[in-house]
Amino acid sequence: MNKRFSSVFAVMGLALIADQAMAAQPVAPAPGQLVLPALNEGQGTARPEPIKLTKADGMFMLDYQVIPVPGNKSIDLLGFHAFTKLNDWMYLGIGAHAPMIKGEYGGFMTVGVTAHAQRKLFGNVFGNAGLSMGGGGGGKSVQHSIELSGTGGYVKSYVGLGYEFESFSVGANVARMKFKDSAINNSQFNLFIQAPFTYVIGPYSRSGETLFSSARPGATDVFSAPSESILTMGLDNFVQIKPEGANKGNINLVDLQFSHFMSSDSFWFVNAALGYRGRPLYNQALGGIGYRARLSPQVNLYGQLGIGSGGYAPETINTGPGLLLYPKVSAEYMINKNFGLALSTGYLLAPKGSSKNYTFGAALNYHLHTGGSGKGGGSESALLRGNRLHLFQQTETKVVSRGAPQPNINMVSIQLDNIVNENIYLPIQVSAAYTAYLTYPGYGEILAGVGVQNTHRKGDRFQFFGHLMAGTNVHGAIFKTGVGLNLGLSDQWAMYGVAGQTMAGLGSSRDKFRSDYFGLGLSMRFSVPTR
Repeated sequence: MNKRFSSVFAVMGLALIADQAMAAQPVAPAPGQLVLPALNEGQGTARPEPIKLTKADGMFMLDYQVIPVPGNKSIDLLGFHAFTKLNDWMYLGIGAHAPMIKGEYGGFMTVGVTAHAQRKLFGNVFGNAGLSMGGGGGGKSVQHSIELSGTGGYVKSYVGLGYEFESFSVGANVARMKFKDSAINNSQFNLFIQAPFTYVIGPYSRSGETLFSSARPGATDVFSAPSESILTMGLDNFVQIKPEGANKGNINLVDLQFSHFMSSDSFWFVNAALGYRGRPLYNQALGGIGYRARLSPQVNLYGQLGIGSGGYAPETINTGPGLLLYPKVSAEYMINKNFGLALSTGYLLAPKGSSKNYTFGAALNYHLHTGGSGKGGGSESALLRGNRLHLFQQTETKVVSRGAPQPNINMVSIQLDNIVNENIYLPIQVSAAYTAYLTYPGYGEILAGVGVQNTHRKGDRFQFFGHLMAGTNVHGAIFKTGVGLNLGLSDQWAMYGVAGQTMAGLGSSRDKFRSDYFGLGLSMRFSVPTR
């Protein structure tokens, strides 16, 4: 069975977190903090304890490096990373790497976590250093992926200098990237550009409460700049045009996209897709810009242009070095204020390969409105919606593939939970293996679903949960059940533990893949103002 790694821009998760609250910029009565009254929904009495909103800092970073590969053409990797600031000099983040224009590595991709340190040295000059770990891989062919990517686990370290301008920074690092037991093991220069952002968070324990600004003199209005984002979950289908690779048929994919509006109708987006049928684990990750035309209160048209990287192995699907262009249009019917159904069509091409495809798909759009909404009398309100970001080690154990037992699969996993109400949440999870599966690197999973949890109040140390998710892995469609708990270390931080089962499909198809699993890691918990 051909095995290839595929994963997605997990930074969608952190981009979603940041942009849900990016519009709200408090002018704090104390450094970094704003205190606003909260009212129980439907009641007119103020809570005795006010809600404290905190201004948090983050940073997006793009980096680019060209890595020599002995006996092969060099591979160039473009990295996209999103960080949240822990203190004056330390950041923690998630990110991904993918090739663009060198060699024949279309479909190579990594996902991992990064600890990044940065301090000013003098004037606008700063020093930075970091350490990334994760999983991924790829190659010209499935067999070549073993030589190029080893077991799939990688470590990247870097140190260098940068220069800070008013709204962005640039710099260069000396970076070393090593895949275990592979040809990628080299030090090289790494160029980067950084863009800071600021967002507002509230206590996780106060999620679900209504936050009111006040019309009284001297009050601070944090809701003056409402904004909109869209989380799109759907299915995309590629019809190949005169394919030159070994795979000639249609490809069916799970598609996720996060879009953030820069104005009322112009937006930027990041998009990720993973094959579940036709070519399981075909992967692509894109970013770009788009525009919305409002035809009526219920009907919208969208046009967007994406650029990124993706594929499988060039001998199977010829995307060459990986560079992709994807113009697409879609029509949306709004079911209500927050949900819309969309149909899309587009044209995907690899400019440095032969892959060309007509595309069509269907999706559910979840509109996220941040900031406040006017309630009359000069006051505004917002609902504090909870979020959890989990970074954890996940091990698939008792693995059975087509009736035969297999070694454990160890993965780096990233999961975002969006809290719908005090007992329901929506999880999205991306995992990348750093150990081989069936001797090949690059096992990966992408899933989304629904979960239930017990009500959490301030001071509670334990929160129990259970979830059911559907998605894809190397065998196609999978289902993942799990139960676990968050053990609170503080209101914002918790230990995360989960255990459950993974299975491929239903009925007799379950023999394709099944396993038990457990995970352990760290959770970042907070709430953001939404309309």
